[in-house]
Amino acid sequence: MPSAIRGSLWAYPFVQLTHFSGLSLWLATNVAVDLRLLGLGKKRETASQLSDALFAWNWIGFCIVFLGGFLLFSASAARFIYNPAFRIKLGLLVPLALVWHIIVQRKTRTWGQTPNTPAVAKLAGLIELLLWVSVVTAAVNIPAFG
Repeated sequence: MPSAIRGSLWAYPFVQLTHFSGLSLWLATNVAVDLRLLGLGKKRETASQLSDALFAWNWIGFCIVFLGGFLLFSASAARFIYNPAFRIKLGLLVPLALVWHIIVQRKTRTWGQTPNTPAVAKLAGLIELLLWVSVVTAAVNIPAFG
């Protein structure tokens, strides 16, 4: 499969598009809940209700991102493994942001029961937003070191 992606004129861009589309879905659901934790957005539902409503979409997006990322990496592993931006993104930021996301997602069920979220929930949402911005920033810089 990696050589088919690497050797095709259209396969790599298609997989990349799929990866970015999944990333858009996944990050949009994360950002929506984080912004709600920060007290932004419509107050017709709590952060907990919003998180529950977006839960399936969030993890569908993650699965698309993971599969697309794996295929992109496997097509050019030797090039990516020595790329400093890729190593920061995948080695440091993604595990940290993913663990933080799971913690926030679990805690949102208790933090987000009321329209006014506690200060710790707001801080957690802000930290998650900053982590994902860092992941995206590292990803955007991968071609600069390629």
